[in-house]
This record gives sequence, C-alpha cells and structure tokens, in this order.
Amino acid sequence: MNQRTRIKICGLTREQDVAAAVAAGADAIGFVFYGKSPRYVSPQRAAELIAGLPPFVSAVGLFVNATPEEVSATVSIAPLSLLQFHGDEDVSQCHAAASRVNRPFLRAMRIGTATVAGDLIECDVNYRSGSRLFAGLLLDTLVDGYGGSGKVFDWSLIPKELAPQVVLSGGLSVQNATDAVVRVRPYAVDISSGVEQEKGIKDPAKIRAFIDAVRQADATTD
Repeated sequence: MNQRTRIKICGLTREQDVAAAVAAGADAIGFVFYGKSPRYVSPQRAAELIAGLPPFVSAVGLFVNATPEEVSATVSIAPLSLLQFHGDEDVSQCHAAASRVNRPFLRAMRIGTATVAGDLIECDVNYRSGSRLFAGLLLDTLVDGYGGSGKVFDWSLIPKELAPQVVLSGGLSVQNATDAVVRVRPYAVDISSGVEQEKGIKDPAKIRAFIDAVRQADATTD
C-alpha cells in the first residue's frame, strides 16, 4: 500500500482560501507570523481563520526568530497545533519556545549549494536528541531573507533513510509536484507561492491541481 503524502498549504490570509484548501483535501493550513512577510497575519486574524477549520485539519504557525514569550502570546490567541521555525533559532531556542506552549515543532533547514547529505542527517539527529517536541525537518531552499523561498533545491541531496520523515518545500508547483513526490517520497509537502494568484492570495484551481498532482504521485509505484 502506497503512503499518502500529507499536504500543507501555507501563507493563508482569507476565509475563502482556507475553505478552498480544506475542500481540496489539505491536511494542514499554515499561518505566517513573521511581520516582514507579505503573507503575515496577526494572531487575532489567524484565530478567526482557524475557527473555520474542521476536525483533523491542523493549524500550523510559522515563526522567524520569535522569543518564547512571543510564541506563547500568539498561541494563547490562535490555537495552533504545530509550530514551524524558519529563522536562526538553534535547538535550545526552538525547544524553549515549543515547550513554553507544549507544542511539537518543525525546523526549517535551508539547503544551499554547499549542503551535503550528511548535513541533513546531522541536523535531524541533533534536533531529535535535543528536544522531545521535535517533529521533523522542513527542507527549503537557501535564499536571502526568511520564510519560503519559492525556489527548488537539489532533491537528490535528501538521504533515502531520512526522506520518509521530512516535509519537502521550496519551489513546489502544480508542474513539479508529481515528480517531486515520486523522486523523494517525503512524509509531507508544503506549498505557498506555487498556488497563489498574488502574494497572500491563493488560487483555488491551483490548490486543487497541486493536491491532485500529489495524489497522482501517491498512486505511482516506484
């Protein structure tokens, strides 16, 4: 039986986009709490959007160099089920913020031209040994700035033994989703700009097409 790849649609700002993602079959919805992002939402706004989620669709919060106090203040308003750290946080900082609100977390690892497969293994081991709340790595492309990159990295760098545990991100689109999932076989995929009309505004047709492309990959036998 083939694995069902989990799907997260990130950077949502509107009720209709949340509804479109849920209707298309998304497993998780992402909200950006980084003030410099064009997809930023306030904790209050995120709470309004989360209120429309049905059971078993997770709400994920993306943070960049936020303090434990800032994370706690956000979660006290917006009931997130998973945290995602995209800044310069180390293991202890991620654990401190996550333990403050007792939520599991993903750590974004940005893959550059100098990255080798062993770096991914080492990072995963360090985080697993450093925090009971670590849920896995989210693999993105190294670019200037923080948050999503919208650019693809070399998927062949992902070790086969690590792939079933990671969230694949970075430059995913309707056009490359099937190939990405067939080649990597990640636990989950995460997309934002690839299903947008403009920054922060999603395209329901692209969301449906992306999810269909992932499901096509799931049905493909290696």
